[in-house]
Amino acid sequence: MQALVYTDTQTLVYREEQNPTEKPGESILKIQASGICGSDMHAYHGHDERRVPPLILGHEVSGVIQNGKFKDKVVVLNPLITCGKCDYCKQGREHLCPERSILGMSKPIKREGGLAEYVSIPDKNIYEIPKGLDTKEAAVAEPTAVSLHAVLLGEQTLKKPLSECRVLIQGGGAIGLLCGLIIAKEKNCKDIVLSDPNKKRLNECAKYLKAKYVAPNDKSINSNSFDIIFDSVGLEVSRQQAIEVVAPGGSIIHIGLTQPAGAFNFRKLTLQEITLVGTYCYTNKDFQQTINLLHKKTLGPLDWIEYRELKNGANAFKEIHNGSCVAPKIILIP
Repeated sequence: MQALVYTDTQTLVYREEQNPTEKPGESILKIQASGICGSDMHAYHGHDERRVPPLILGHEVSGVIQNGKFKDKVVVLNPLITCGKCDYCKQGREHLCPERSILGMSKPIKREGGLAEYVSIPDKNIYEIPKGLDTKEAAVAEPTAVSLHAVLLGEQTLKKPLSECRVLIQGGGAIGLLCGLIIAKEKNCKDIVLSDPNKKRLNECAKYLKAKYVAPNDKSINSNSFDIIFDSVGLEVSRQQAIEVVAPGGSIIHIGLTQPAGAFNFRKLTLQEITLVGTYCYTNKDFQQTINLLHKKTLGPLDWIEYRELKNGANAFKEIHNGSCVAPKIILIP
């Protein structure tokens, strides 16, 4: 099969790779669409010890099953593979399973990812795509589930409905935009500010989400003025801004994984009873709910997705890296 292989820092090679082999309890997917995630970009930059080259990246995947009980079914994959036996899995918090692995990762178990023509996946991670949902668009289910999980966790921390809150979203990539769409269209919030240093990206997001769009240093982002903040960036500077502008008793929902350490104002966190929540991936329930949202078109048109051929994927990574790509999401087509 042809695959886009991560071979070194900022290096991807489109080349022939061995097809996945059939395994008990797993099926092989012929891939029709595979998205580029921010975590793939972390690996591309050499910042992810869980993704060691050579490796086929990619975990936002949809297509047609080639064998087994799901043969010929059009499906989207939940790429988070868990044991199903531990306390977390039994509680419905599968994403916290200590034995979890994910497509396109080297550790704890190497699993080749979806930037290829085929991929193998456990049967329990297969979700049929309902009629009416485009197969290629269904590949965005994974980042949508990440955003939905973050919004649901954030909602639990609030003392008033999300629809009545002033919301700041940091970052105009797919996760930030999807958080905004869920908050606006599913939770009926109308007071949303989205910040990103890339003006072209803000202009692109503005086509799909009604919000106020500003640079991170805009004076309208005032101290103590937001009920809840969704940080999809995960930099020290974004965390510092979040704790500065969150209102007393407010919440910060930390999604991004760009920079793991740095200074933070824990004094304000303590004295003003700020809730800081880390959010990772999603539960199986979240994933199914996401498919339902996409099927019902709750989030509106997905025209903000840009499709490119897999063989040109290396250029897509380069454009995301240098900031010339304004599309919140690029999906590669084998």
